Amino acid sequence: MKSTRASLAAMLVAGTGLLAALPAQAQGMRPVAASTAQTVKAYKVDAARHIYNTYPDRIYKGKLPPLVHAVLVLEMDLDASGNVRDINTIRVPTHAPDVTIAVKDMIRRASPLPAPARLGGAKFIEIWLVDDSGRFQLDTLTEGQR
Repeated sequence: MKSTRASLAAMLVAGTGLLAALPAQAQGMRPVAASTAQTVKAYKVDAARHIYNTYPDRIYKGKLPPLVHAVLVLEMDLDASGNVRDINTIRVPTHAPDVTIAVKDMIRRASPLPAPARLGGAKFIEIWLVDDSGRFQLDTLTEGQR
């Protein structure tokens, strides 16, 4: 069990860029388009797509298994430019604290997210579903479970 957790932590850390190069958006090489969303619910989709585009190799493809390794519920607070102001934890996987650290790092490295220009900033909750391999889906874009 400990080796599985250690492996998961290593995969998440590697996927977050701690041991690898930063994603292009995180390096500021590509400008992030502004969101045209007029509601926070619509903006969540733009933010989730941005995270998926930043970490395409970390996305779990297809339906998730009935039991995932970790479920993390975070509230993200963004300014009008899409920069992360704060990340509040609502539910953390107490059996896998490394997942919380890695996910928060991934969010910070993906910043700025699309600018919620019409909203003047955004504050929303996102659920991260992480499997044993370290791949994830966001509840906003999940493909469901088997």
